[in-house]
Amino acid sequence: MGRPRQSYDGVVLTAPVSVPYERYSIETAHWWIARALREVLKRADLPLKDLDGFSVASFTLFPDTAVGLTQHLGLCPRWLDHIPMGGASGVVALRRAARAVQAGDADIVACVAGDTNQIDSFRQLLSSFSRFAMDASYPYGYGGPNANFALLTDRYMHEFGATRADFGRICVAQRANALRYPAAIMKKPLTLDDYLAARPIADPIALFDCVMPVAGAEAFMVMTEDEAIRRNLPFARIAGTIERHNAFADDPVQLRGGWAVDVDELYATAKCAPQDMDLVQTYDDYPVISMMQIEDLGFCDKGAAPDFLRDKDLTVTGDFPHNTNGGQLSAGQAGAAGGFIGLVEAIRQVTGQAGPTQVADAAKALVSGFGMINYDRGLCSSAAILEGAAP
Repeated sequence: MGRPRQSYDGVVLTAPVSVPYERYSIETAHWWIARALREVLKRADLPLKDLDGFSVASFTLFPDTAVGLTQHLGLCPRWLDHIPMGGASGVVALRRAARAVQAGDADIVACVAGDTNQIDSFRQLLSSFSRFAMDASYPYGYGGPNANFALLTDRYMHEFGATRADFGRICVAQRANALRYPAAIMKKPLTLDDYLAARPIADPIALFDCVMPVAGAEAFMVMTEDEAIRRNLPFARIAGTIERHNAFADDPVQLRGGWAVDVDELYATAKCAPQDMDLVQTYDDYPVISMMQIEDLGFCDKGAAPDFLRDKDLTVTGDFPHNTNGGQLSAGQAGAAGGFIGLVEAIRQVTGQAGPTQVADAAKALVSGFGMINYDRGLCSSAAILEGAAP
């Protein structure tokens, strides 16, 4: 056991920004990140020169990193971070930036994630995504996330008796939520019959199980509570966070993630329980991963998510609001910004700024991230519980 976790008291999240996504873009990742940074500075009424911390997550920024962006964007931070953890990046960025502010290494940190989606850029990304994936699967003519998640989905269905309709309920509810969210890419209603009749992609995965790559960016700021109050900014407090990498490495194929290692500590630190959450934002590139998170984060036993969700309404007005802006499956996956979309929406929710997707009286939100799928598992997992400031 490690030392007791230090709280995040006095550090808050504010100025949530989502740059509207586009299916394809001729612009670079640098351009999308710059748009998000400009907007988050505007929201906070902060001059560029006063920003002394900067955190970046991006897949298509190569060959640049956060270092190159300091010159591209005219920044001069005293604290800099680059988070290469895909869908876990949002919470990981939050954790690192919050501790930096708490320690006085930075006063105000902008956390930004963004990627472009040019013609053929997704194929190029996959071609160099993971050395492990290259070695393990490419010699067999196999590769890419659809095939990898088909493997996980098939094993989950075989092990726990889940059906395609069980996964479909997640996708259908998220589409209903996306129809409320003005920036969502997917604007057509989706029924369970539509889901079940969709063309196959990689058995047992079909079209609506697969996330849609897009271009876009997400951002938020981390600062002291006193600074947010001084700037008259609505803010969310950080009740607790966890992060874990390469958990359960001996499992033959992934049916659980790193959340299961630390979930008890997450709730103990936050002084609450799963039933206290007003909304849940899981990382959702494929619905099977959302099911794993719902289990590993303590809402039900392992393998019980299909039964648990059959009795739940996952829409904004339901009894288990989940991925309230449509998540990636219906709003789109802007590369590494897919690890931020749920977190940025959760900040909006607990600060009462979510507009048409607002969950009534939302005070506590759980956000979880999952990233860096190599072949038979994703390596990075993270989660955070956010709370709205008491009126």
